[in-house]
Amino acid sequence: MADDGVTRRDFIYVAAVGMGAVGAGLSVWPFVHQMNPSKDVLALSSIEVDVSALEEGQAIKPKWRGKPVFIRRRTKAEVADARNVDVGDLPDPETDQARVTKGRDEWLVVIGVCTHFGCVPIGQAGDFGGWFCPCHGSHYDTSGRIRKGPAPKNLEVPPHKFSADGARITIG
Repeated sequence: MADDGVTRRDFIYVAAVGMGAVGAGLSVWPFVHQMNPSKDVLALSSIEVDVSALEEGQAIKPKWRGKPVFIRRRTKAEVADARNVDVGDLPDPETDQARVTKGRDEWLVVIGVCTHFGCVPIGQAGDFGGWFCPCHGSHYDTSGRIRKGPAPKNLEVPPHKFSADGARITIG
């Protein structure tokens, strides 16, 4: 029998290392798996809101990911006022058309957290008929854009889509 440097013990070493790797993987898996989001967090990743009962000029404030969301069905006059603003005069220039879903101009969906210090503004208040944050005096218009005060940015528009019949909005 020729001695080619391979012994039966090589197989035992390879098998032992393979079994050790499998065992290490199985023992580490629970620690890796616990870093995944829990079911209650995944459930909050999107919400569906029924807006069929809202009439022009009304708003609701559901919660999404622990934050209030302002859903407002604007009047034709509010839409017109929001469209007639000179965007160049705004601290955070953005057109009204960029903030609403195409074909659903009367609906505005924004996260209801002031971009200055994270307060919750009061709806249908302030100098521009949108939202007013009494904590530091930020005024937002009916498009959720900052118009006056210390807030640096407009109210954030979350990802959302309308159902085919327009009766529900899915946020997230």
